[in-house]
Amino acid sequence: MAKDVKPTRKELMQIEDRIDLSERGHGTLEKKRDGLIMEFMDILDKAQDVRGELSEDYEDAQKKINMARAMEGDVAVRGAAAALQEHPEITTESKNIMGVVVPQIESSRVSKSLGQRGYGIMGTSARIDEAAEAYEDLLESIILAAEVETAMKKMLREIETTKRRVNALEFKLLPDLYENKEYIEQKLEEQEREEIFRLKKIKEKKEQEEKEARQVDEDVVSGDELEQATAGGLPGGD
Repeated sequence: MAKDVKPTRKELMQIEDRIDLSERGHGTLEKKRDGLIMEFMDILDKAQDVRGELSEDYEDAQKKINMARAMEGDVAVRGAAAALQEHPEITTESKNIMGVVVPQIESSRVSKSLGQRGYGIMGTSARIDEAAEAYEDLLESIILAAEVETAMKKMLREIETTKRRVNALEFKLLPDLYENKEYIEQKLEEQEREEIFRLKKIKEKKEQEEKEARQVDEDVVSGDELEQATAGGLPGGD
């Protein structure tokens, strides 16, 4: 990747800016990842409790409905179930956990009194009442489990996404940027050394030319002096 960049100071400044931005982004994503993991662990603990309660409520409801069928018969049980007039209502809202939108499920009219279940008190037995109450408890556990499980899955997906981004910055982008920075710095240093060497050669050449010019001038002066001295030593015409 380093060979694809131009070894210029402008490019170096741009890469340094990208490194600074990437390092700050890496730090922010690490904090988000760690915070998400902590939130996920809390939800996981809650999910484990909810799963346990759901399993217990299911087993209890199964036992009581089987008992009601055995004692009262399927017709009586189905008749009591069909008498229900007000069905439970489910509403969903959302809440934000560190940027992750998770559902918040609200339910109403799940648990009911004997009079709200629609069947006559005199026409049923305590077995049916116990089965109805057990299934109301089971439904509430299912609603809570749905909320917790959905939140947990969304948190887990966000954690995985954040981890991938952290790893991409830490093991791919930043190393490439550091490599490019080092490459440009080395090239600029080489260019600087070459420029210094070139200027040094130019200076030496100029000094040599000046030295040669002075030597020529000195030779010319010496020749003139010799000529004058020779001319002054000749005998006169008288």
